[in-house]
Amino acid sequence: MPFKKVRGNIAPGEMRQASNPEAAARLAGTMAARFVGVAAYAVMVDMESGDMSSPRILCQYGEVADIAA
Repeated sequence: MPFKKVRGNIAPGEMRQASNPEAAARLAGTMAARFVGVAAYAVMVDMESGDMSSPRILCQYGEVADIAA
């Protein structure tokens, strides 16, 4: 998930899905130079509703916001 500065605050951008933790970490590393911050998360997904919960950070670059808050 990329993060950008919006009116002086850190805001999440559009989430990108990866097939596994290693791919998520590679994708985050690739995106890091283009954003103020990037983080790769592992999340639990409810297959019926599509809701995501229990985010666990895999890696981060730069400034990121707490998405669990």
